[in-house]
Amino acid sequence: MSYLLTIQRLAENPEELELAYQQAVKTGDQAAFAEAVEAMYAESGANRLLAAWHYRLLHAAAAVKKRAVAWGWALPLGVLNGLLLWLLSDFQRFKIQVTNPLYGTVHDVMPAVALLAAPISAALIAFFLTLAGKQRWGRVLAVGLGLAAGTAYVLLLAPHIWPRVFQEQYLGLMALHLGLLAWAAVGLVALARRDDQENRFAFLVKSLEAAVVAGLLAIAGGIFTGITFGLFNALGIQPPDVVMRLFGAGGGGLIALIAVALVYDPTAAPLQQSFDEGLSKLVALLLRLLLPLAVAVLLVYLAFIPFNWRQPFENRDVLVVFNTLLFAVAALLVGATPVHEAELGEKAQTWLRRGVIALAGLTLLVGLYALVALLYRTANDRLTPNRLLFIGWSLVNIAILAALLIQQARAGRSRWLPAMHRTFAIGAVLYLIWSLAGLLAVPWLFRGSLAEVAGLPPSVQQLVYERADPILLKCPSSPHIYLLQKGQKRWIQDIPAFQAEGYRWGDVQYITCADLGLLPDGETIPPGGGPPPQP
Repeated sequence: MSYLLTIQRLAENPEELELAYQQAVKTGDQAAFAEAVEAMYAESGANRLLAAWHYRLLHAAAAVKKRAVAWGWALPLGVLNGLLLWLLSDFQRFKIQVTNPLYGTVHDVMPAVALLAAPISAALIAFFLTLAGKQRWGRVLAVGLGLAAGTAYVLLLAPHIWPRVFQEQYLGLMALHLGLLAWAAVGLVALARRDDQENRFAFLVKSLEAAVVAGLLAIAGGIFTGITFGLFNALGIQPPDVVMRLFGAGGGGLIALIAVALVYDPTAAPLQQSFDEGLSKLVALLLRLLLPLAVAVLLVYLAFIPFNWRQPFENRDVLVVFNTLLFAVAALLVGATPVHEAELGEKAQTWLRRGVIALAGLTLLVGLYALVALLYRTANDRLTPNRLLFIGWSLVNIAILAALLIQQARAGRSRWLPAMHRTFAIGAVLYLIWSLAGLLAVPWLFRGSLAEVAGLPPSVQQLVYERADPILLKCPSSPHIYLLQKGQKRWIQDIPAFQAEGYRWGDVQYITCADLGLLPDGETIPPGGGPPPQP
């Protein structure tokens, strides 16, 4: 908003001018207030009150620019984080495994650091914000305990999921969910000073900025690491694995803390951070330049969809790309949206708003298209943890994009920025809710137990644990195929019946005729087929 008329009206009233400034600080409009003061001061330099405000704001801005990074806390905590991640990156000693409850065989799933890096880093970042910002310890302790409880929940309940492929899907996806919950945990600490939609949006922007800085530092670190190892390799010296992990995982842990310390002032609320100078300004500019390019790419892509419309229905990789697109566009929209109205002029805001609406609308179409394809694949195959969680993520992202368009239609040009902030502040809460819901619900929705396979032949028990439904059985000397369901074998009468059920030939598993004969008969497919033939 413009404060020119306000400053002009209160130019002779010190108390009211101070109150107007405090209100501007509260709403995050101090930059606009300062611009109005400067404009009025330049116009009427003889006004002593405006002259006093000119120098007050000038020295206040200089003090902000001279903010010292809290290296005394950032470096030790960064080194600690790096050492912890370096230690956990030892795959031989620390790895996530699943154990076959039938035979006790163990399968490696992922390095422990892949699942634990985000919670550990978030806990130490929260400690940094609390120590450097001199905040109370209650919130950071609650955040630390919450992250520990969430991680323990995943590790303790994952073994109860059946079959094994679903265990692996759950653990892999929890790296994403724990990462988002870790980000939310840092947000809870950062918002301790002031928690409203404007500050939530400011935190989102600062989070994106920290991620960009971390990426730049990682690129620089990668170049340094490559050159260093290249020098030793030139001498025929191969650095040991422990050193390579120190540069990789250890460096990543250090970078996480350094990036936050560089872009975020722990002594100020998110809305009081600097957004109009240095790297903050550069990141916002780059994302705004990407906006029209993204719109152009989506327009061209949508033009090609009618000629390749079955691709997401048949190709899983296309759906992965679509879901990645939804997350990327959400980040782009957040980064391109100004925190303060004074960051851009009227004309620039008008064009930016048009670009935001165009990108959100096009992405919404792609998101709906991808959701239909995902639901189609699920209906014609099976519900898996992957599909369940990504259906949820698709719905969340689609809801945010739809809400953005509705809010913009209601707000109009004059109130478009608060509407954007409100949309993404609510969207962040939706991200938190689905991250937590997915983490908690999947182990119960896909839970299995030994009782379900009791009495089945060992070869069939192994299949039940290793493979997802439908489990189709056949023995080598028989032409008949059976569906295993609730411990019974159901004879599939012919190929048309097989195809009508949507089964795939690749799902047919071979076991001995003796084991297949031990399974009791169930209803035929389709029902009413008479006594089933024996294998």
